[in-house]
Amino acid sequence: MKIYKNFNIDKRFQNSVIAIGNFDGIHAGHQKIFNQAKRLAKTKKIKFGVITFEPIPRAFFKKLKNYRINSIDQKISIMRNLNIDFLIIQKFNKEFSKINYFKFIKKNIYLKTKAKYILVGNNFRFGKNREGDIKRLKKFEENFLYKIKVIKPLKMLNKIISSTKIRDYLKNGDVINANRFLKRYWTVQGKVIKGTKRGREIGFPTCNINLKDYLIPKLGVYSVDVGLEGSKIFYKGIANVGYRPTFGGNDINLEVNIFRFNQNLYNKNIRVLFKKFIRPEKKFKNINELKSQIIKDLTKI
Repeated sequence: MKIYKNFNIDKRFQNSVIAIGNFDGIHAGHQKIFNQAKRLAKTKKIKFGVITFEPIPRAFFKKLKNYRINSIDQKISIMRNLNIDFLIIQKFNKEFSKINYFKFIKKNIYLKTKAKYILVGNNFRFGKNREGDIKRLKKFEENFLYKIKVIKPLKMLNKIISSTKIRDYLKNGDVINANRFLKRYWTVQGKVIKGTKRGREIGFPTCNINLKDYLIPKLGVYSVDVGLEGSKIFYKGIANVGYRPTFGGNDINLEVNIFRFNQNLYNKNIRVLFKKFIRPEKKFKNINELKSQIIKDLTKI
């Protein structure tokens, strides 16, 4: 998969099928768009590419932190595994946000990508003040030699699958339904940083990860699997997302205890796959009470 930071793509990728969107999470609904785009590209014997924006426009405008379902690195990795031919990651900033919808269509879609087919979700908006929509995209089909295909939203559990709904599930600790909508385990990926070593002191050493821009799920204890960078092997574990109130913590951290594992992972990248919510975070009276609770938690993995 070839990656571009703007719309100046190679000639071999012009005249392609292109899907446009934020695609945060690359959930089952996004995958439906990609699958239809790939089938169309195969039928027409042309390439398939994706246009996405970084940072996510809503997060940019509202200055939102801890909003993302996936990091940009994860997004790239997932798209690569989905066999997408090329990816345009357009930097979203104040200057880009001022481009009106017509200029976006003419300059970027028509003159630069020369897209033949454009696939979008039914609520797609673009351009200055979000004035561009499907109606306006369709209006210029003949002028700019492309065809618009609007993909109906996918439903599961009688609910429309969306990034917003997945965020809601995660904030409420409903990892199981979030994972259903994602069609995989929600995963936090990051570098192991130095912690206070409190876990080691009580017999449960942990890897500490800064959540950075990831959405913060419901604070509490989770059943997880952990993968090391460059390895396909996963280890079972238990994770805590929270402030560590028993120790008077002030910052939200992700701490992971990997079962039957004693390698030093400091400064290494790991993947934490969230499988099940076990209980909310709680402040304990003392260390022994905390240890007793952890032992109980382990029986619920």
